[in-house]
Amino acid sequence: MELDLSTHSLKVYEALASQTRLDILNFIGPEEKSISEISEFLSLSNAIISRHVQQLEDAGIVSSIRGRRENRNKKLVSMNIDQARIVFPFRIYYPYDVHTLDVKLGQYIDFAVSPTCGLATTTHIIGDVDDERTFMHEERSQAELLWFKDGFVEYKIPNPLVNGQEPKLLDINLEIASEFPLSNNKWPSDISVYINDHLIGIHTVQGNYSDIRGRLNPDWWHEQFSQYGEILHIRINRFDTAFNGIYKSEISLNHLNLNAESFIRLKLAIDKNAVHKGGLTIFGKGFGNHEQNIALNLYYVNQSEKTYHTNDFNND
Repeated sequence: MELDLSTHSLKVYEALASQTRLDILNFIGPEEKSISEISEFLSLSNAIISRHVQQLEDAGIVSSIRGRRENRNKKLVSMNIDQARIVFPFRIYYPYDVHTLDVKLGQYIDFAVSPTCGLATTTHIIGDVDDERTFMHEERSQAELLWFKDGFVEYKIPNPLVNGQEPKLLDINLEIASEFPLSNNKWPSDISVYINDHLIGIHTVQGNYSDIRGRLNPDWWHEQFSQYGEILHIRINRFDTAFNGIYKSEISLNHLNLNAESFIRLKLAIDKNAVHKGGLTIFGKGFGNHEQNIALNLYYVNQSEKTYHTNDFNND
């Protein structure tokens, strides 16, 4: 049974607003009970029970029939429903949809890097190692590995939201390490993360790891080089920002103003005032331990689902 806040459901609410009638429903359960059985159980007269049962019948909660054979003179009562749901004329919680975006490492729109630095596909090094001009190489869009000692890369990601879609959660995942010539497992680096020009947090990655071989690395990639990274999980909601489940800043979706922006600008930087300036390595689908590029999930609700129903609230 589906109920609402109109007068059409009022009989049900009134029928349930009685301890006696609730006791009747509990006693009936999944069986058929006669008026006399109910009367005996509740220690009330048949006439009183009949009036209560009639109100439950009028509300559609129970039904009654005349018995057969030896019970032909008895009125048998049974349940009509086993659940009721109240639908309010507005919604507080809405189902989320999600836009999923895959951002390739070489799709940055701006950069400023200094050696050691470079790019690689799954088959070869792009351009020349430690030459920042490589970051404008014609093959850079194919990069599956990116590294630099100092500077930043910035991505400009088309905002997938359309009119009527309200953002609720921005979730970003990427595999990163610090950057050291060859590698160094104990080489911390402070990675500053900016979205739409807001510094949302700083994550300290602990090393440029090569203790074991990265699960996805191509065979030609030397074991002395960076092998894998840490997963950085960024989550921004309407309250704050967290990195890997740990609070980082008060920057929320409201600060990012996603409904007004055509792009989501993601900047990963080694800031000048960083305590640990250990560089940055980003692993794409073909390197490291996680088969992904920069993965972005933008959860939202459709405003069109926020429908308000006009109901008859008359008390007659």
